[in-house]
Amino acid sequence: MKKFVRNAIALSLMALPMVAMSADKPNFGNIRVVIGSKSTGGDTYQAAAIVSEALAKKLDANVKVDAVGETAAFQTIRRVSNGSTIMIFHDQSYLGYLYGTKGYYDIFNEFTIGPTFAINPANAYLVPKKSPYNTLDDIIDAVGKGETVRVAIQPGGVSEIGYSAVKNAIKLKYPGKESNFIAINTGSQSDKNQLLFDGLADLIQGSLPANEQFTRLEASDQKAMKFVWLTSTRDTIANVNKNGFGGLSKEQIYSYAEPEVQVPMDATTNFTFDKEFFFLYNKKMPKDQIEYIDKALKEIYAEGEIQKTFEKAFFVPNFRDSKAALEHLQAKSEKYKEVLKNITE
Repeated sequence: MKKFVRNAIALSLMALPMVAMSADKPNFGNIRVVIGSKSTGGDTYQAAAIVSEALAKKLDANVKVDAVGETAAFQTIRRVSNGSTIMIFHDQSYLGYLYGTKGYYDIFNEFTIGPTFAINPANAYLVPKKSPYNTLDDIIDAVGKGETVRVAIQPGGVSEIGYSAVKNAIKLKYPGKESNFIAINTGSQSDKNQLLFDGLADLIQGSLPANEQFTRLEASDQKAMKFVWLTSTRDTIANVNKNGFGGLSKEQIYSYAEPEVQVPMDATTNFTFDKEFFFLYNKKMPKDQIEYIDKALKEIYAEGEIQKTFEKAFFVPNFRDSKAALEHLQAKSEKYKEVLKNITE
């Protein structure tokens, strides 16, 4: 485990005393984990499955992951308060609310925030390989000079926050020109890819594992792409299993991320974004169950095996107990709220 991850885990582990998991164990029975995705092949399901399997062993309980989608997941945990159903999702939980997306809630008031446990460091933006834009700065400057740049995103969350950050950076550098940076709202990754293939988008939101294969193609190929931005921090990317880079070197990966690629939020701060997975609970879920899950996960991460599983799947392990997770996620939400305020004033 690299120093960055060890430090993050160590700080979180120090917050709670080690306990014997058999002592004062609440009765969990069967636990249903609803996730904010309907896909059983996506990163949310994969991350939830890894942590749920480890938690099931530690709690000696049956834990089942159910891919119901965000609306159904939120409605379910609003309804079930006895701890038999909990939720796993990522930053879209609060971003959807900030964007005013139907079916989302203010999670910090409506639910209890549980621990964070992993990062998907792969959030990316790409252009066609034959595009005249080779860097994100090229795109920002082109928009500032009056060119229209069309961006394919899935609205209302993780896909859109990077678009919003670039639009804010354009406004800071070229006030009044940000309207030339246009979102094309679409759905799945394949839909975004197709818009790029068809020449209907100039830039798309994608991911490292989903889109790296297209960067290996010759520029003459209609499907050939190139990365211009990875939103994660350099420290996060440094802890990714290098086998997840495909044909790209670590040096190439670093060249797409901050500080080499800078997206100013204001005069002193650059935008970065790590897609983090975490638990959410019903507001009335018994406190002893919440505390016990925290302690169980603390022991799981102290044992060190789950980190290996996450790293093999190209996630970055990232455990914070519930208290630390709440503070961290609230701070992220406030930061991104300012970005959205700047581009809507």
